[in-house]
Amino acid sequence: MSAYERQTLTRRIALGLGAFTVAAAIFATFPASTNAAEEAVVIPAPAIDETAATDTGKAVFAGGCFWGVQGVFQHVKGVRNAVSGYSGGTSETATYEAVSGGNTAHAEAVEITYDPKQVTYGQLLQIFFSVAHNPTQLNFQGPDHGTQYRSEIFTTSAEQAKIAGSYIAQLEKEKLFEEPIVTKVSGMTAFYPAEDYHQDFLTQNPTHPYIVYNDMPKIENLKAVFPSEFSARPALVQKAKG
Repeated sequence: MSAYERQTLTRRIALGLGAFTVAAAIFATFPASTNAAEEAVVIPAPAIDETAATDTGKAVFAGGCFWGVQGVFQHVKGVRNAVSGYSGGTSETATYEAVSGGNTAHAEAVEITYDPKQVTYGQLLQIFFSVAHNPTQLNFQGPDHGTQYRSEIFTTSAEQAKIAGSYIAQLEKEKLFEEPIVTKVSGMTAFYPAEDYHQDFLTQNPTHPYIVYNDMPKIENLKAVFPSEFSARPALVQKAKG
């Protein structure tokens, strides 16, 4: 790992530590049975969903730091692989060092490879909006600020674009969120996998302060809100490579 990578990871750790320290002081006053995780927004499934009978589907979502988004979808049944990476910019700037500057047009994103016979694109969208991130936060998620942390769906087909756009309209009409949804829907031009040290980060670092405070609650929410879709065994990138 380069000096820059260590520096940026240290910064993210510091953000997590600051929030974690405050939260720990508050939660210490609660009964042991109190759940410290934020509640997910319980939402209905999309009114329309994919119809193509394919063996493999691809979905690309951006919703803040890719550590947590990857971790959520790795625990979804039917997901074969979920890779952290960058989408929205060019290959020349698809590095953590460049993307962290916020001027590359890239978003931290996750490419999900899934079995449509076990989980549909619409179900993945439902999880994305419900527990993976907050779709009402413009160009930030939690402690992470910048356009690289924006909420965006990168579609790989006209059908995906129709499903995603229709679902956002459905959720807005039903006023299920306190603020307007700011998620963008864009056609995907390319996805670039992130550096190896970012892959499977949540699973490999479950006690990391940033992960504990910002991301482990998402896994608990997935288990609680989508019990039939939850997989206790994550689909890890390193296993897929092996």
